[in-house]
Amino acid sequence: MANKIVYPTQGVCSQAIVIELDDNNIVKEVEFIGGCSGNTQGVAKLAKGMNAEEVIARLGGISCNGKPTSCPDQLARALRRMIEK
Repeated sequence: MANKIVYPTQGVCSQAIVIELDDNNIVKEVEFIGGCSGNTQGVAKLAKGMNAEEVIARLGGISCNGKPTSCPDQLARALRRMIEK
């Protein structure tokens, strides 16, 4: 059974991220609500089909304009929360 959440983001322009993982922790869908449309669509498409742990390794810790987080980092945080359940 797939795992789907709506993750409320913090400290970024997007308000939330809708994420769905399959039973093997492969990213099925990612949709950012709000934020920089082109960038968030690009991140979502790149993450689709990847293993959640790989996405976390690649995107975790990315900052944006001097902030301690970014939309990609928020995606990594959400995925970490999903797979640690």
